[in-house]
Amino acid sequence: MADIITESSGVHIGDRGRLLGVVSTAVLVAASALALTTGRIKLFGIAWIAFAAMAVAGWLGGRTPGHHTGTLVWGYGLAAGAMVTSAAVFLLPQAMGQSAVFGGFGVALGLLVGYGAHTLGHRLAHMDLPLDRSLAELTAHAFSAGAIIGIIYGNMPELGLLLGLAIVSHKGPAGYAAVHRFAGRGGEWSAILLPAAGVGIAAIASSFLALPASAAVRGVVFGFATGVFLHVAMDFLPECEIGSEVHESLDHEGDAHELLDRLRVHAVASTALGALAVFLGWLAIA
Repeated sequence: MADIITESSGVHIGDRGRLLGVVSTAVLVAASALALTTGRIKLFGIAWIAFAAMAVAGWLGGRTPGHHTGTLVWGYGLAAGAMVTSAAVFLLPQAMGQSAVFGGFGVALGLLVGYGAHTLGHRLAHMDLPLDRSLAELTAHAFSAGAIIGIIYGNMPELGLLLGLAIVSHKGPAGYAAVHRFAGRGGEWSAILLPAAGVGIAAIASSFLALPASAAVRGVVFGFATGVFLHVAMDFLPECEIGSEVHESLDHEGDAHELLDRLRVHAVASTALGALAVFLGWLAIA
């Protein structure tokens, strides 16, 4: 329980997380009012769907102790398949349409920055934070993802709602997994409200940032967004290997290799269904 209580202040991190969750939800309500009054209806919808997905999944994650491996694999797989497809179909053409060369550089930059931020983010484990490490990482990711979503929709409001919904599709399984770990160490599920609200707050705020007309700049920005979301999507691809998060979540006595082999089938099926769902959604509105 050493990572739940900070010795310097004696304040329970669960209490801090709960307070931050309540405050961030209130800020999201205020930001939502601004979005509605300025005609940002799509961002309003994306913000609250992301909030609801992460909050509900977090609540479930805090109340389902023990075996949850199948849920984890299917949640991650569906989200990853949907995000890979959405980034490739909706974001990549926008970046290449602005500037093929600079759009390509933007994609590479987004992938590398996403990897670097994810890798260096583990240094949070060595810091005394007012929030659980996994939730702190999730909060940082939520605000950065929301900022990118806001810039995209703020500069290209004609983009369909399907893109935003597919991009935030990983919020549910991410919230479930984070709170499941957090609750196992004595934390309260309500701390998930901070990253849940962060997506919408950052998205609405950044939507007021207007990009210059330069094709090179816009190509880099949209390419960067594509690369970041591709990195996140690939990070969510279920890894059914020894030492992976899926392996560590196993509640099984016996041959782990045999069970992981079966879960690999579920991983492939879930990612395929996630991609198919985006395709069918696109057919329905095309």
